[in-house]
Amino acid sequence: MGAMTPDDVIPLHLADVTYPASHPLAGQDGPVLAFAIRHPDGIVLVDTGIGEGNEWIEANYRPRSRDVREALGGAKLDPDSVRAIVNSHLHFDHCGQNRAFPGVPIHVQQAELDLALREGHTIVEWVDFPNARYEAVEGDREIVDGVSVLATPGHTPGHQSVTVRTGDGLVLIVGQAAEDARSFATGPADPSIQRLRELNADRIHFSHDRAVLRRRK
Repeated sequence: MGAMTPDDVIPLHLADVTYPASHPLAGQDGPVLAFAIRHPDGIVLVDTGIGEGNEWIEANYRPRSRDVREALGGAKLDPDSVRAIVNSHLHFDHCGQNRAFPGVPIHVQQAELDLALREGHTIVEWVDFPNARYEAVEGDREIVDGVSVLATPGHTPGHQSVTVRTGDGLVLIVGQAAEDARSFATGPADPSIQRLRELNADRIHFSHDRAVLRRRK
């Protein structure tokens, strides 16, 4: 297999939720996306969607979820070829199906792992499971050749975004450093957003917006 292309970053629509009254988007529906990066050495999976069996999540967000392994199969990708996972952060809708990949290294900022142990940050049993293998990151790091995490605190103190170098430009997975494409492109910029904008990526993806931004050539 040759160099990756932008089409090797594949969005996976893993859930839709209805936001509760306490949320800024109360009453609206929103998507939950993960991303499979088709790398020559295997799949790098960015986020894993929402898990099952938590009554509070079910009552408050009413998730309509898809099994992450089935979603990979639907995209003609072999779930058993996932060689690394990146969690942008450890909120319930980004790490909920980590347990589907026991033993696979999961790259998370150390600051986010520290938060995961505190009451109310996440669903602990979706993070802590048999044969979970977390690889703590502090700052920026290349995970595999061409795929890097960038520390982008803001949404949470340990949030990280992902870049993919391809033979046809840079692909950026913002995660939830910005809520959607419009706010990323035209909204106020905290230091993390400013940093991501300055990458001038050729293609830009978001965790809760199916829109994809493309740089004008």
